[in-house]
Amino acid sequence: MTALSAATTAAIDIPDLPDRARMRRETGARLRSAMAERGVDAAILLLNNNVVYATGANWPLGDAGLAHVERPVAVVTADDEWPHLFLPFRAGAAAESELPDDHLHSPVYLEFDEGVADFARILADLVPAGSTFAVDEYTGAMLRARDRLFPGGKPVDAAAVIGPAKLIKTPDELSCIRKACRITEEAIVDIHTSLAPGQRQIDLSARFVRRAFELGATATMLDAIWQVMPATKADGVWTKHGDLALPLLTTERELAAGDVLWTDVSITYNGYCSDFGRTWIVGQDPAPRQQAQYREWREILDAVLAQIRPGATAAQLGAAATAAAGGQRPWLPHFYISHGIGVSAAEVPMIGTDLGAEFDENFVLRPGMVLVLEPVVWEDGTGGYRSEEIVVVTEGGFKPLTDYTYAPYGD
Repeated sequence: MTALSAATTAAIDIPDLPDRARMRRETGARLRSAMAERGVDAAILLLNNNVVYATGANWPLGDAGLAHVERPVAVVTADDEWPHLFLPFRAGAAAESELPDDHLHSPVYLEFDEGVADFARILADLVPAGSTFAVDEYTGAMLRARDRLFPGGKPVDAAAVIGPAKLIKTPDELSCIRKACRITEEAIVDIHTSLAPGQRQIDLSARFVRRAFELGATATMLDAIWQVMPATKADGVWTKHGDLALPLLTTERELAAGDVLWTDVSITYNGYCSDFGRTWIVGQDPAPRQQAQYREWREILDAVLAQIRPGATAAQLGAAATAAAGGQRPWLPHFYISHGIGVSAAEVPMIGTDLGAEFDENFVLRPGMVLVLEPVVWEDGTGGYRSEEIVVVTEGGFKPLTDYTYAPYGD
C-alpha cells in the first residue's frame, strides 16, 4: 500500500465492477437534466468522448485519416430516455446490446453536403420543429447548411451542457475509472520491474499495450510516453515558453543507465480512462539530490491533498501547492496542477491553467468529482521528478483511485 492509500480521509462505496445499464441510465439522466437547465431540446454530439458519455458506445479512435468521416454521431433529446446513435460499424459496439433497435442508425457523413442533407431530413423526424439545439462540433458542410439543420436559430455550444453533466461521477463511472487504473498499474509492473539499459522506448510501449489488453483494456487513450528528461533545461528540446518539453514522442531510442524517465500512459475500460505517471531511473538508484526532489514532491502532494474536500476551491489547491514549493508554481506552464478525468484523459476542471485565477477561485469541489494531481519538481542537474495520483472527492474529504509504488524513490 502506498502512502497515498494510507492517507485516505473518507470512504465511498464504489462497486468492484460497474453495472453498465445502471451507469447509462444515471449518466443519461444527468445529461438530460443539464439540457433542461439550459433550455436545450436536443444535443448533437460529434466529439468521440461526448458520444461515449451520451450513449455508452465503445468506439476507440482508429485511423486518424478516417476518424473525421467514419465516426459515430449521437443525438440526445430532452424527452427521450434513449439517445440516437449513428454508427459506422455496429460490430463490436458495446451500446448495441443496450440501445433499442430503433435508436441505432446507419452512419451519417457530415463532412459532405449530401450527408448533411440526409441528416437534416433525419433530424426533422427525430426532433420537433422549433426545438433548441446544442452542438459540440461543426463540419464545414454543417456550417454551410446551418439554417436548414437548425431553422429555430443558432445552436448553443454543447460544452456548456455536457461539461457540467460529466463533472460528478456516478459510482459505476468511478468503478470504471478505478478498474482502468488497476489494469494500467498491473500492466506497468512488467515494464517497471524489468527496466534496464539497452531497452528501446517503443519496446516498452509494445509490451505495455499487449499486457493492458490481456488484462481487459478497451483501448489505448494515448501513445505511451517514456520520456528521457534532460539533466538541464538548456540540454532539452527548445520550447516557446522556455520550460521543459513534455510530452515528446516515443522513439527507437535505447535507454542508458542513469536515464531519468517521466512516464505517462492512459488506457480505457468501458470507455473510461486511466492516467498513470511516475518517475523512474534506469539501472540505478536515485542520487541524494534526486531523492530530495521526490521528498519535496511528496510534501507538495500532501499539501494539496489536505485541501481536498467539498466546498474547497480550485484556487486553494493551487495556493497550497505553491506555498509548499516555496512560492513557485510546481507544475509546467503548459499543463496544470490538477485536471479531471472520465471519458477523456483530461477533463474539466483544469486547475492552474490560463483559464485564469477567476476560474480557479470560483470552481468549488463537490462529492463525486475526480481529480488527477500532477505536481512537478525540477532542479537543473537532476532530471526532475513528476508523478500522478487520482482521487475522488467524497463527503468527508477524498479517496484514492490509484495505488502504485514510487520506487526507486520510495514505497
